Amino acid sequence: MEILQVPFTAISWPEVPETLHPGETGQATWQTVEKGNIRVRLVTYSPGYLADHWCPRGHVIHILTGSMVSELKDGSTTAMNAGMTYMMSDDAENPHRTYTESGVTLFIVD
Repeated sequence: MEILQVPFTAISWPEVPETLHPGETGQATWQTVEKGNIRVRLVTYSPGYLADHWCPRGHVIHILTGSMVSELKDGSTTAMNAGMTYMMSDDAENPHRTYTESGVTLFIVD
């Protein structure tokens, strides 16, 4: 990851507005800050959330609370819990999506 044209930026998350994004089931709440070529987000998926799309974008994702399953289009899955992190590059050939039974809150950099 190359971070370009991002000045020192302190983020007060309570001041960042939320946007709602429906999933195939459940919903996601995003708080998003974009600077230069970087986007950082606090994302909360509701219980029963299943992404409504396969995502080809690379991310670094840290799970703050809850648990989830990350699924690749090739059928492989990885169960993840609070305190775990995953990273992946852009991958249009084998994109990913998320499911959570109980809900999860993530910190995402992409």
